Amino acid sequence: MRAIAVINQKGGVGKTTSSVNLSAALARSGRRVCIMDLDPQAHASLHLGITAVGGEPTMYEILCGEASIADARRDISDKLSVVPSNLDLAAAELELAGEVGREMILRDRLDDDSEEFDYLILDCPPSLGVLTVNALVAVNEVFLPLQPHFLALHGLSKLLRTIEVVSRRLNDQLRLSGVMLCMYDSNTRLAAEVSTDIDEFFQAAKGGREFFRNAKFFETRIRRNVRLAEAPSFGQSIFEYAADSNGAADYQALAEEIILQEQFASVPQRVAA
Repeated sequence: MRAIAVINQKGGVGKTTSSVNLSAALARSGRRVCIMDLDPQAHASLHLGITAVGGEPTMYEILCGEASIADARRDISDKLSVVPSNLDLAAAELELAGEVGREMILRDRLDDDSEEFDYLILDCPPSLGVLTVNALVAVNEVFLPLQPHFLALHGLSKLLRTIEVVSRRLNDQLRLSGVMLCMYDSNTRLAAEVSTDIDEFFQAAKGGREFFRNAKFFETRIRRNVRLAEAPSFGQSIFEYAADSNGAADYQALAEEIILQEQFASVPQRVAA
């Protein structure tokens, strides 16, 4: 199983949109996919039409030891499942602060889950707190969504340092394996220039840094598309909402690129500890 955390501490870069629609695209390609919503805003859950209320188990109960992943998991289709979140998860940051081994809780819960998937996608909050560190310890791969904007590199060094520290101290299998550009406007010179800058940044920084030596700058660009912004309000992925849109075409192309990455390159697989 490929276990992937989609992470960026900067909001508004297409993180949740990518987590949901990439998961849906992989499921359409015949893979079994589970998306875990680790953001207290629960946008990934809402995007898929799930509102967790009234004592239904969520990521909060899982992390606090009150429910198993199987208890909380909901099936969206025969190939796609989601473990939802809600605002209660915001309290987990405080409640777990004094817990011994708090960084390992999600990994341990996953080890107890017997359900088999081809892909596990973790939609992380826009922060570098306990929830995000739990995700980084539980997975083997990180996908980094970036917007082609000059501010895209702002804070990137801090994010990479966090991933590297987790890789060195808590999860030696962790690798940054993919960088994706979202909200791309091919008609602007700025997008092309920033894309080049981002690519050069990663190429220059790779030397001597094992945790993203083999990171792939995905060729697929997720174009700016209003349908992608509309789909969450209908509780649908882009494939249910507007299957003929550029957004659907781009995420399907990205899914195919990721599947090819698995077939032709050595990618880390998550196994129970």
